[in-house]
Amino acid sequence: MKQTPRKPFIPRTAQDTIRHAVIDLLREQTLSAKELSAEVHIPEKEVYGHLEHIRLSIHAVGAILEITPAECRRCGFVFTKRDRLTPPGKCPVCRHEAILEPQFTIRQLQ
Repeated sequence: MKQTPRKPFIPRTAQDTIRHAVIDLLREQTLSAKELSAEVHIPEKEVYGHLEHIRLSIHAVGAILEITPAECRRCGFVFTKRDRLTPPGKCPVCRHEAILEPQFTIRQLQ
């Protein structure tokens, strides 16, 4: 099996926490939890806990966590009323389990 070359691992500095790294990434681009977990080298399940804390704490600096909601790949149902950050298990309309993950970004308030 052919392996793809990996990016060299660069350890975080002592002042740079996981949440600071996630905040910096989300200020620059829109990412899913899976992409965030790969970037900061933590399990995907841990990302959701960090995102929940970040959602509450960034209001102090005048920013919000914008969430592009999950969407069903089969019927196109968009989970707009969902408050949880984790992706849903299956679509309530067609019961299909292939769901596009929610995307996250941080936007500065005016």
